[in-house]
Amino acid sequence: MTAPKAAAREFLLSFWKIHILHHAAEHPLHGQWMIAELRRHGYEISPGTLYPILNRMESHGWIRRVDSLQRGNPKAKKSYRISAAGKEILALLREEVEELHEEIHGSGHSG
Repeated sequence: MTAPKAAAREFLLSFWKIHILHHAAEHPLHGQWMIAELRRHGYEISPGTLYPILNRMESHGWIRRVDSLQRGNPKAKKSYRISAAGKEILALLREEVEELHEEIHGSGHSG
């Protein structure tokens, strides 16, 4: 991977996590749906990238697994919802993204 692509990927990881939190707040999501949703936004992400992100976000307590109808089936789709901690993070991120958006798109402030 070239240096610019590696740097871009590092920043995109943060965008992907925000997308995941946003959608997990709206409805339960599973990995394949999330991959399709991110692709709809123009992000090319593989299962090998997404599933470790979901696992890390779950281990941080930002999302939680929702019980599946196929309990005990290790191949059953895992669905995720946002947790209380995730809601706090998402609220903070929305504020930060809004502030950054205003700054980048010129809200009349000079730096």
